[in-house]
Amino acid sequence: MADSGSVEAKAQPHANLNGLGIFWLVFTLLWTFIVVSGMIFLWRRRDMAILRIRGLPLSFLSITLLHLYWGAVQTGYVWFPLAAPEIEYWIMSIYLPCGIALFHASNSRFLHVAKAQKELFASDSASIKSKRANTKSFFRRFRSLNYTRKILILVGAGMICQLLLTIFMYLISRKFHPSFGIPGTEVTGTEDIQKSQMRRGWEWWPSVFWQFFWAWIVAPYILWHARRINDTQGWRIQTIACCLSSLHATPLWLIALYVPAMSAVDNFWIPPQWIALSIMMLEIFTIFLPCWEVFRYQSLHLEALESIAQWQLKRSAGKASRSITTESTSATGSFLTAWSKGGSTKSDSTASSSGVSILTMEALEYVLERNPGPLQQFSALRDFSGENIAFLRAVAEWKSSLPPAVRDPMKIKDNEVQELVHERFNSALRIYIDFISSRDAKFQINLSSQDLKRLESVFESSARILYGEKREVDPATPFDSFPMTTKPKSSSASCHGSETGIMTGSINETEAIGNKALYWGDIPDGFDATIFYDAEASIKYLVFTNTWPKFVKDQQFHNS
Repeated sequence: MADSGSVEAKAQPHANLNGLGIFWLVFTLLWTFIVVSGMIFLWRRRDMAILRIRGLPLSFLSITLLHLYWGAVQTGYVWFPLAAPEIEYWIMSIYLPCGIALFHASNSRFLHVAKAQKELFASDSASIKSKRANTKSFFRRFRSLNYTRKILILVGAGMICQLLLTIFMYLISRKFHPSFGIPGTEVTGTEDIQKSQMRRGWEWWPSVFWQFFWAWIVAPYILWHARRINDTQGWRIQTIACCLSSLHATPLWLIALYVPAMSAVDNFWIPPQWIALSIMMLEIFTIFLPCWEVFRYQSLHLEALESIAQWQLKRSAGKASRSITTESTSATGSFLTAWSKGGSTKSDSTASSSGVSILTMEALEYVLERNPGPLQQFSALRDFSGENIAFLRAVAEWKSSLPPAVRDPMKIKDNEVQELVHERFNSALRIYIDFISSRDAKFQINLSSQDLKRLESVFESSARILYGEKREVDPATPFDSFPMTTKPKSSSASCHGSETGIMTGSINETEAIGNKALYWGDIPDGFDATIFYDAEASIKYLVFTNTWPKFVKDQQFHNS
């Protein structure tokens, strides 16, 4: 009896807490700490423009599900001998396909944003016009939803189907419960043989199919459409790296399960760890590449601040302000001329041949006034921040069209000019709706809460009168029915003000508003010619410290 008891005791499964098992436990905890730290780092800086566009909540949700599967697999060497194969089945059938689906849904935002920006700014007359959804048709209502909601609905439906399919296959297979199911699906043999057979077979194919589908069908599709996109935020590199890092997972998992020669490797590196390896690569490029982009952005920001400090030092050293400004704008003009002719700037730095820095606010304002087109296209097609330049151009055009009566705060309340004031207010309301409103703007510019509240106090009630309490918002398409043209067009009030502005062409405000209703109620007290002053200064500073250095360095790199 004692001998029998000792044999049974030896046959009892136990956790593999040897040296390799301890290594996998420590490695899993350490990597989890690193991943969580990276996610916290990004989340605390989620208001940065380069992170807002990525859609961190959806990315983090997908990474969380994938990391749960990764952690279970990485420590599987330790606990798999203790666990029933059913546990592994549910983990792989739920966490893996759902996490992969959410990840590629999040990653596909890259193509959507790039396409929207290209449609808006690829040509001089680009325009995106809004259409109200027809609630009588389900498909039209679905198509009218913003991109994030549509992709979440589709992925959610797929996740529900995967869950139902997982439950169905679990119920019909006698591998997991010999008492019921389809005859012929049961397993026989010793306990070890039964566990080995339970960890393979057609019951696992749906989970592997989704991984294979995303890696070998969706990923090549994304790679093909991203081949000509060259953004400055590392998004294209991240997308390509994530797509390529998933290709090996399913083939190697199948080889590890069904090729007998791999049994020696399986004793130390279990088959699901080939999938876990791809998940680890996804985490690296989804979390730590954006972290590096944040550091790079901060470096550009500091460089711009240093340029400002040097500029102020030159002024304080005795040079006349007008002379310094003239030198900067002249250098910028020469730089743009060389760029437009395809010539070389003959400089590897951010200074002109005369030693005058181009990274100055005067240089940026010169470009915005004389030739904003190249900067507009760069910000939209490569920096994915086209809304900032478009907002600056729209505000400048609005300011240039203000008649003297509207510019004067003492005359703005006179009854004789109320028609002109209403026209200018409707034009300003259009700028608020298209760029600033948190409810209506397709691509909201990044303003401080103080500036946003001030503008909301002036325009929000009027916007709600025209558009109602809710309007579908897509954060990836920046501007709704805000046409920009290169051919100047006159407005109803242009005869009362200057026709000059910083835009290459002008915005025909009657066309911009189109057939939409105009606001003819009482003008809020806070409305005047300086209503956009703080917002314009804030966005111009953001462009100066972020987009402008990238634009200058990009042109110098390609023309050197």
